[in-house]
Amino acid sequence: MPSVNFHAADGSVETIEVAVGDSVMRGARDNMVDGIEADCGGVCACATCHIYVAPEWVERVGPAGADESEMLDCANDPRPNSRLSCQIAMTAELEGLTVFLPESQR
Repeated sequence: MPSVNFHAADGSVETIEVAVGDSVMRGARDNMVDGIEADCGGVCACATCHIYVAPEWVERVGPAGADESEMLDCANDPRPNSRLSCQIAMTAELEGLTVFLPESQR
């Protein structure tokens, strides 16, 4: 399974495996990654799975869709590299994906 590196605001790093086809958010929840709340369960309705994609990964991950962009307006401290982890489907090409967690989701 491909891996994702989650960098927390405190500087700690947690690397997890995410099954191809699952969302990055589902992998984070299944592995109990602190900082991913995912209140809506992954339906792009809450912005509590907000992450910052590392600059070198932004192009490979791709842009947010219209609904996701709208939800990101509600996220805590959105940035140009913000994404909702529920909207990123894991692929083999995303092996080693690096993301950063905001200080808080609210």
